[in-house]
Amino acid sequence: MTLTAASIADFGLDAKYRVTDGGVLVTGVQALVRVLFDQIRADRRRNLNTAALVSGYPGSPLGGFDQALQRTGVLLAEHDVHLVPGVNEDLAATAVWGSQQDNLAPLSRHDGVIGMWYGKAPGADRCGDVFRHANLHGVGTNGGVICAVGDDPQSKSSTLPSASEAALYDAGMPILAPGTPQEVLDLGRHGYELSRYTGCWTGFKIVTSVADGFGSADVAVDRISPARPELAFDGQPWRFAQRPTFFLPHTLDLEAELYERRHPAARAYAAENGINAVEADPQDAWLTIISSGRTYREVRQALADLGLARDQEVRDAGIRLVRLGMIYPLEPGIVRAAARGVAEILVVEEKRPFIERFVREQLYDLSERPRVVGKRDERDAPLLPVNGELNADRLRPILARRLQSRLATPQIVAAANPPAPRQQLTVLPAAPARTAAFCSGCPHNRSTVPGAGSPVGGGVGCHAMVMWLDRGAVTYSQMGGEGAQWIGRAPFTDVPHLVQNVGDGTFFHSGSLAVRAAVSAGVTMTFKVLYNGVVAMTGGQDPAGQLDVPHLCQAMAAEGVARIIVVSEDPSRYGRRPKLPSGTQLWGRHRLAEAERVLAGCPGVTLLVYDQACAAELRRLRKRGKAPVRTQRVVINEAVCEGCGDCGVKSNCLSVHPVDTDLGRKTQIDQASCNTDYSCLDGYCPSFVTVLASGGRPPQTPPRAPTHLPFPLHGR
Repeated sequence: MTLTAASIADFGLDAKYRVTDGGVLVTGVQALVRVLFDQIRADRRRNLNTAALVSGYPGSPLGGFDQALQRTGVLLAEHDVHLVPGVNEDLAATAVWGSQQDNLAPLSRHDGVIGMWYGKAPGADRCGDVFRHANLHGVGTNGGVICAVGDDPQSKSSTLPSASEAALYDAGMPILAPGTPQEVLDLGRHGYELSRYTGCWTGFKIVTSVADGFGSADVAVDRISPARPELAFDGQPWRFAQRPTFFLPHTLDLEAELYERRHPAARAYAAENGINAVEADPQDAWLTIISSGRTYREVRQALADLGLARDQEVRDAGIRLVRLGMIYPLEPGIVRAAARGVAEILVVEEKRPFIERFVREQLYDLSERPRVVGKRDERDAPLLPVNGELNADRLRPILARRLQSRLATPQIVAAANPPAPRQQLTVLPAAPARTAAFCSGCPHNRSTVPGAGSPVGGGVGCHAMVMWLDRGAVTYSQMGGEGAQWIGRAPFTDVPHLVQNVGDGTFFHSGSLAVRAAVSAGVTMTFKVLYNGVVAMTGGQDPAGQLDVPHLCQAMAAEGVARIIVVSEDPSRYGRRPKLPSGTQLWGRHRLAEAERVLAGCPGVTLLVYDQACAAELRRLRKRGKAPVRTQRVVINEAVCEGCGDCGVKSNCLSVHPVDTDLGRKTQIDQASCNTDYSCLDGYCPSFVTVLASGGRPPQTPPRAPTHLPFPLHGR
């Protein structure tokens, strides 16, 4: 069922995907989900029966995309959308490429298949080879691909700040850059039509603020009416057709086609469909500001803060504003429109100069051309920052300084010359530093405690927070490289052994190859696989390709691992005859340090599997009735507690915290956040009491003795 318009009577959580005429309220991620349905609906109106293949790997800021798509339920079947989570990003991209290969196998029930790859910037880096192959090969008949890359310019939830346009450019993809949920919907439709018209995969750059952004968007059947330009090359009308073979010498011809025909076709499509726009165009403009995506919105906000909020105020100031929807290949017409009659073009973009270089390249041969500035000014001094994200607060003083020679309003002058910070006469005590920490009951609280005295390697995953703790972590690597750095260092050091932490999500993604490499190199080290059952950082997805612990151990034994020990929160789960490979030992988690010491003394590559479910995911499952609730609770008798804090040291648990009481500084367990891991009981303390809570509900915190006891009645 598709709703033509929203109403109170038929409103539901899936209305944001079903309404086809009116307004919807969506996040950027939800808008990306809707793009799939909108494209298939548009195809059906043209009597094309298309399906969709979606594959990728979760990672912020698109970490929840796969879950949002899964939650659409029956819409997936109604629109023939198939979600296949990737074991890793490049295998997922290869699967999407396969959906476009007409010569691989004929379609039996559809006229074409559209594809969508999703991932974050490091995943795009990993996919460079398959992106280049797939883009050069081209899309299938009535197909098309959107390559949605999540960029985190401020490194809010990533190990490194990121910008993926250079990687997509290297693969030869046209790149679209939406700045709002509305633009995700509109440019998403254009993305598929552009892909079909040119044969290219369409890069789709979505930054954190767009993915997480929430806003209204207009939808209508005829909102996007793509126009295909009439182009001809060598006297032949342009029409992309995938070649039946993809190998030498055809790849040389395809390279020429990509840059001499497909990219000009992309520029023509952008011009024909107004993907790039001049938003404010005064006749006497002296300055043009070019920007794209979310950065364009920040430019508008910065101008508004300087007193230029409305388009007319911007025009009266002589400023031309150009918003780019397609940042590569840059369409020449929009550059000429930007340059017309102005003395200067200011290109505002995050990270390295990308758009700026193409603007300068297209203007270089003109006899009269404006000055182009961006990352550097006309004196080659730094102008726009190359680090972090460009928000309105950072842009405001920079724009004010560029404008004050022409617009010396008090507001602009004040912003261009902010007063020096007032000297503080009173030195205030520094606020205590607070870093991120593991969740209450998180298995990493104890699984990452070192026991062998060896240096420890960190890696991608929640357990990376060990880098902030005093737990011997001295090295870090990219996802899938965990442990391989020891191959390059071990021959040149007297340190005999390394312990490398690897999350199970990373292990199944690509980390298992590092074990094979270490065995091949003959180094001595222990891979500690932190087996929590989910990809916890991105929402608790099951790792694609996940093996249970016995099969994981069997696979590693076959790879040549010298010795394996499994430590578990509950060894009884494995039964009386665990299906572990011969020689594998199964211990309780209290023997973790002993296991590390034993393995450190074993030559070669060893494996330690720490088996305990993610506490946050268990909490979700318990709330939904999908996991048993632990009725045992731990409370602290405040009259006995001496506030020594040993229970907090042993458990590293956020639910164990100090409180001020009438009896002095004590320790208390916050029952609301407690995830019943019971690690706090490892602290040797007589103040701890375990109780059984009726129905699994936590007892009141803290338990207090009644202030008045009634006198007992005789005979009762």
